[in-house]
Amino acid sequence: MRPYLFPIGLLVLGLSFLLNLGLGSVMIPFGEIASGIVSGDWSKNSWEQIILNYRLPKALVAVFAGVGLSVSGLQMQTFFRNPLAGPFVLGISSGAGLGVAVLILAGSAFGLVISGINSWAIATAGVLGAGLVLSGVSLVAWRVKDSMTLLIVGLMFGSAVSAVISVLSYFSGAEALKLFTVWSMGSLGALGWSQVGIVGLLILLGSIPVVGSIKSYNALLLGEVYAKSMGIHTSQMRWLMIVSTGILAGGITAFCGPIAFVGIAVPHLARIVWKSSDHRVLFPGSALIGAILLLLCDAAGQLPGMASTLPINAVTSLVGAPIVIALILKRNFSRDF
Repeated sequence: MRPYLFPIGLLVLGLSFLLNLGLGSVMIPFGEIASGIVSGDWSKNSWEQIILNYRLPKALVAVFAGVGLSVSGLQMQTFFRNPLAGPFVLGISSGAGLGVAVLILAGSAFGLVISGINSWAIATAGVLGAGLVLSGVSLVAWRVKDSMTLLIVGLMFGSAVSAVISVLSYFSGAEALKLFTVWSMGSLGALGWSQVGIVGLLILLGSIPVVGSIKSYNALLLGEVYAKSMGIHTSQMRWLMIVSTGILAGGITAFCGPIAFVGIAVPHLARIVWKSSDHRVLFPGSALIGAILLLLCDAAGQLPGMASTLPINAVTSLVGAPIVIALILKRNFSRDF
């Protein structure tokens, strides 16, 4: 365990946050950003508008999403004792996608014109879809006691939902299909301050079960039988982990779209950096690395000096896929699980 890395990580997080604010089509000096945020005195009114109305909420969403996806990914890897489990294995992300697909594609598929589709409507549809799938998974978890069976059921939920989305996409019009495709690429910059507050609240609510049961996660690594012998109520832990992951992953997907690989890769990076399997270290470590990674990915996706931006899902996939492949090749999984 390397506790001294946490202050270093917080420093890197602050620098990454500042870098994220400064880069973009308009380059803003870091000193101007720091002085403007602290004192409220900006050299240019345009810089103030860019930072306060676009880049600052986007950077905060990147932090929230990085924390939420990393924490939920670590929960699922511990719960299933599977190094390749991620926050979306229960089909909750697909449920959010189903809600958005019904909103955007269903009307077009049946020849209807649905007006008033905005970011609030899309986020609401995503939350409802994720909640629907979460309810189904919870119902199955109540009947099924085996974790691996629940994993298979979650994957089947995701496959069935993806099939419905494919059917809706096939029959929908080009404009609606393009709108849904853009959403599915992920975006951190489409939220206003009120929506940023809701995302932050969801991350807080989803993290409460983790903080309250953090000592129990170490025992779960050795299996449910061992955890029961240590006096842990495994059924209650199962529900807490499912609900926590549903709130974290479902909420982030609903507001930001699907963001790949962060939840899978970051927990392994935390194990490598801190050289520990203690969840009292891994949870804050994963949250810290996840926030830093998503801030840097978003900064890279801004294509500094250019007006174009890359979808955040594409950037995280380009970064996360090599990490996961390298981890598989080195076979570090066997030591951690």
